[in-house]
Amino acid sequence: MDARSIIAAKRDRQALSDDQITWFARGLADGTVTDAQAGAFAMAVLLNGMTRAERVALTCAMRDSGQVQHWDLPGPVLDKHSTGGVGDNISLMLAPALAVCGAYVPMISGRGLGHTGGTLDKLDAIPGYRTEVEVNEMRRVTEGVGCAIVGASGDIAPGDKRLYAVRDVTATVESIDLITASILSKKLAAGLDGLVLDVKCGSGAFMAADNDAEALAQSLVSVAGGAGCRSAALITDMSEPLASAAGNALEVLNAVQFLRGDAVDSRLWDVTIALGGLLLELGGLCERAAEGQAMIAAAFESGAAAERFGRMVAALGGPADIIENAENILPRAAVVGEVGAPSDGFVQAIDTRALGMAVVGLGGGRQKQGDALDYRVGLQHMAGIGTHLSAGDPVALVHAADESALEAARQAVLGAYRFGSEVVEEPPLIRKRIG
Repeated sequence: MDARSIIAAKRDRQALSDDQITWFARGLADGTVTDAQAGAFAMAVLLNGMTRAERVALTCAMRDSGQVQHWDLPGPVLDKHSTGGVGDNISLMLAPALAVCGAYVPMISGRGLGHTGGTLDKLDAIPGYRTEVEVNEMRRVTEGVGCAIVGASGDIAPGDKRLYAVRDVTATVESIDLITASILSKKLAAGLDGLVLDVKCGSGAFMAADNDAEALAQSLVSVAGGAGCRSAALITDMSEPLASAAGNALEVLNAVQFLRGDAVDSRLWDVTIALGGLLLELGGLCERAAEGQAMIAAAFESGAAAERFGRMVAALGGPADIIENAENILPRAAVVGEVGAPSDGFVQAIDTRALGMAVVGLGGGRQKQGDALDYRVGLQHMAGIGTHLSAGDPVALVHAADESALEAARQAVLGAYRFGSEVVEEPPLIRKRIG
């Protein structure tokens, strides 16, 4: 076999065999397949698609391109994945809450893609926190603390790691087939007993339309089942930011304030509780998702989830007092300024993708592979749909590196908001359960 013949077959809309897919995944892992060939393969898949059997084969091949974990623990090994959005920092709160409830969470996370923030990029804003660790350290922290949010080491799904980086810079992020295999290969390599998927729809989602989001959710649940993992998905709204902050350090601060109970965004609370309850049901820690939701809420309200998050951060090299002292620990932008509403009115719609790109423009995301991030920058206190503002009231607070970046972000934020005299209702937050 060779990469060119496999790319040509998919270019010509042929179904690939398990052997072809396994060869290509191994080639990604060991360097036999070049970046150019990886990009051509990704584009061929994006344009021509894959069958369910090909998706299962690609997922399993990517999973098996590195180590697959096996556990002997007194509780289920569970995880959650979001398809990405703006202000989606749920992992930072959910992982420690699940650990409090008796689960073990080896959460293999990713970096930002396109307009969406990445969980690892957020955690990199915490001084000393090690997002890139060897498998043995990930296992040690998971077993000792109950959760570890880290990146895939070179031993975990290395084939996907190569393809993931290429997709971000070749306009092939939106492929359902590649999204499915990328998400599941890393997750299943962690040796999970259960997985919940948070599939976003709306203006800030990769799959903006409801039917596209449902197709992705169905694919994820179907392929996970085909690969032997119990899973379910929730389709949730991303027509506005989930948290009121977007940007790496700002989202960590938002998560800490959530865990402390100081400031809790209602949309963020509702989705976090729903995902956690469903995952506890999948893992057999409760009979029904509603019971699991109550367990997750209790973990937050008691402060136990905050304490567990602090232990995880310290175990992975970060400051032991992150919960108590986040405001002084996290990096802060040199310039902060308000974005004023242009007139009286209600927020009627938000181009959430444009807000994500505003954060990228500030330096909080990557324009191209290898770009360094400015962890300080982003947006805070973003007004949500239905909010009434008078002229000059703050639509958002911009954290920027300098005055010129601040002004550019102001214009980008105003361009992302639509105001009007009529009050509008927010769209449903949790649309549907799959599986």
